[in-house]
Amino acid sequence: MNQYSSGLVSESFWFIEFKKIVELRNKDKSWDEVRELCLNENLLGISKEYRAKRTYGYLKNRIEALDENIYEVFINTDLATQKIIVFIAVAKQNRLFFEFLYEVYREKVLLGADALTDSDINVYFKNKQQQNEAIAAWTDGTLKRLRGTYMNFMTDAGLLTIMDKQKKITPPILDVVLERYLKDKGEMQVIKAITGVS
Repeated sequence: MNQYSSGLVSESFWFIEFKKIVELRNKDKSWDEVRELCLNENLLGISKEYRAKRTYGYLKNRIEALDENIYEVFINTDLATQKIIVFIAVAKQNRLFFEFLYEVYREKVLLGADALTDSDINVYFKNKQQQNEAIAAWTDGTLKRLRGTYMNFMTDAGLLTIMDKQKKITPPILDVVLERYLKDKGEMQVIKAITGVS
């Protein structure tokens, strides 16, 4: 897996955009053709070219973290499962986020905790700072933005539900087809990270 990165603060969940590109790729559009549509025909609905380029790059990396066999699963499943697939692509692209899911979110689910707190994520970052020089050099502002990004992504995917300012833990029940796909790909760690199963 890649190096630790705080780059997720520059990204959004981009569900609609992800879906548009997966649908094109499933129709055998090449990455060059998709890029052309994103930059010259404003497929992503982003007016500034440099932002469209960056967003396209992030989405391409995300989609390439999965394999092409998932396109069919994505297109033929329900909205909640589609969001989980986007979420899995994000987690597979970002080591620090994946480890947070596996080490903190999963642990909370296994312990039967009902909410995720700011201190849970702060303790996680503190531990990572002690283990890694690059993370130790990040500013408090970066860590705060990362914390917000993590929470937003988890809420967008349905792993958290905000109730009375509390971040309630709502682990997904995976669609059978997606679960089988992940198992066939040897992705048990991903299943464990997002559902909390032991």
